[in-house]
Amino acid sequence: MKITFLGTGTSQGIPVINSVHPVCLSTDKRDKRLRVSILVEWDNFTYVVDCGPDFRYQMLRANVSKIDGVLFTHEHADHTAGLDDLRPFSFSLGAVPIYAHNRVLKYLATRFDYILNDNNKYPGAPSVKQIEIDKQPFLLGNLKVIPIEVQHGKLSIFGFRFDNIAYLTDVKTISEEEKVKLENLDVLILNAVRIKPHHSHLNLEEALALIDELKPKKAYLTHISQYLGFHAEVEKLLPTNVYLAYDELAIEV
Repeated sequence: MKITFLGTGTSQGIPVINSVHPVCLSTDKRDKRLRVSILVEWDNFTYVVDCGPDFRYQMLRANVSKIDGVLFTHEHADHTAGLDDLRPFSFSLGAVPIYAHNRVLKYLATRFDYILNDNNKYPGAPSVKQIEIDKQPFLLGNLKVIPIEVQHGKLSIFGFRFDNIAYLTDVKTISEEEKVKLENLDVLILNAVRIKPHHSHLNLEEALALIDELKPKKAYLTHISQYLGFHAEVEKLLPTNVYLAYDELAIEV
C-alpha cells in the first residue's frame, strides 16, 4: 500500500495569505503546505481522503489520472470545498463514489445542492454516488476499511484504518473503545497543529503522548500550522520513530 501526502497543512495552508510569520516566509519546500489530504493506493485501487480547496492542484501535482472514490472525515471547508473539482473524474469514469457520515452528506447536499440534488443539477456538475458510512467496517474493493470515531472539539468525526495504516486528522480526543481499533499499527498518521494547546486539535505534546500510548511502528504528523515551527527544526525534536510529514511525501507499507 502506498500513501501520498497531498497536503499537510491546516485550514489556511502555509504560507497563510498576507502573513509575515517566519515559517510562512520559509524557502524550504517542506514548509509549504496545502490543505490536508492523502492519496491511498493498493493493487489497482486509488482513493482520496478528503477533498479540500486545493484538490485540483493536488491532483495535477501528483499526476493522478483516476480515482475510485473519496472518503470524507468531516464537513469542514478545508476537507470538502473541492468537491466540484471531481468533474474530470466524473466525466471520464461516471459517478464518483463519496463515503461519508449521514451528517456530512446532509451538509454537502446543502452546500453543493447543484451537484447532489438531481432535481436542480447543473448540466456541467460532477456526478457522485453517495455512500453513507457509520462506525461499521466497510469494503473498498478488496480492502476492509475501519472507521475510527474521534472528537474534533465537540464534533464527532472519522479517521480511517486501511489494513495496518491509520489516518487520523483534526483529532482532539479519542475514546478508549476507539483506541482498541488502533492496535498493532505499522503506520499512524496523526495531526499535530502547533506547540501551544488548541481547543479542537492535538498539539505536539498531546500527539506524541498518544503515539507513545498506541505504539505504532512508525508515526507521521500532519495538519500542521506555521505555529509548529520550521520543518527542519521540529524534525530534530521528534522520537526516532516519529516523522514530520510534508506535501508530496510518499510512503509504502
